[in-house]
Amino acid sequence: MSPGGCSLFVADSPGGAFVSDLPCRSSKLHLSPKADVKSLLSYVVTKTKVINGKYHRFLSRHFPRFYVLYTAFMKGFQMLWADAKKARRIKANMWKHNIKFHQLSYREMEHLRQFRRDITKCLFLGVISVPPFANYLVFLLMYLFPRQLLIHHFWTPKQQIDFLDIYHALRKQSHPEILCYLEKMIPLISDVGLRWHMTELCTKIQRGTHPAIHDILALRECFTNHPLGMNQLHAFQMKALSRAMLLTPYLPSLLLRLRLKSHTTVIHQLDKALVKLGIAQLTAQEVKSACYLRGLNSTHVAEERCRTWLGEWLQISCSLKEAELSLLLHNVVLLSTNYIGTRR
Repeated sequence: MSPGGCSLFVADSPGGAFVSDLPCRSSKLHLSPKADVKSLLSYVVTKTKVINGKYHRFLSRHFPRFYVLYTAFMKGFQMLWADAKKARRIKANMWKHNIKFHQLSYREMEHLRQFRRDITKCLFLGVISVPPFANYLVFLLMYLFPRQLLIHHFWTPKQQIDFLDIYHALRKQSHPEILCYLEKMIPLISDVGLRWHMTELCTKIQRGTHPAIHDILALRECFTNHPLGMNQLHAFQMKALSRAMLLTPYLPSLLLRLRLKSHTTVIHQLDKALVKLGIAQLTAQEVKSACYLRGLNSTHVAEERCRTWLGEWLQISCSLKEAELSLLLHNVVLLSTNYIGTRR
């Protein structure tokens, strides 16, 4: 029998001799090339996870403060990428079925609105990183000024609370200016009954009383045309309202008016979509985010109180026509200033 083959025994041959040697397959099994690649990839992924785990443990043990920032940054990139993919799917569906923004569901509208703001901030960082070696300076600035330069995806949980408090304190500084402007406009209101209602509302808010829904809706006519309609607002009132909405006030009057109109219209459309969905369908985080967008510092208000406040806001918003959106814009101050738990 040859060393590399198999012998065939033939009984009919004389003496039952081995008459031929046939080649024999090796007893060892060989995987196909595709299976070899899969096995190699699985091995690499497993090893990478082990090394990554050791790296994370090393950072958390020796550099705990840096590790908090590092994990927040990595999670931020993952969340931003997920948001980008979701926004792309929504836009593709809009183009495919010829759907307008106001026809989307509440969650889709809110996702697009927030993503546009986030990506605008990211694009700004991208532009200032273009010059040679500027990216090193940008990384330093992001570390030193995370609130101003980074979007909320990259904030740590503690920064989330601290920065929202800071932003609310900044917009709250404009509240006295807005209320003072309303008081100055009272003599310009032609209707005696409306003048009385406006005086009562301003007095209530200055005394620390939370106004009722009917107190605000009674004044809708004042905010339609002169003196408080969207097209009649003075420049310094629009600057104060921009700060109250966390929008930049450093724009010409024409652009300020257009931006306030656009922002208020989007909120009005969101409100209509939210009424269709129902406040009860929102998660706790969605409720708090919705309240914060509309002027309430919801970080320190209980969830149930947030739901109650949001219900009041929606009742006012959905009672207003497009021509009365100036009242919705001022409602950011009127409805939020003295709500329980917000006077910090």
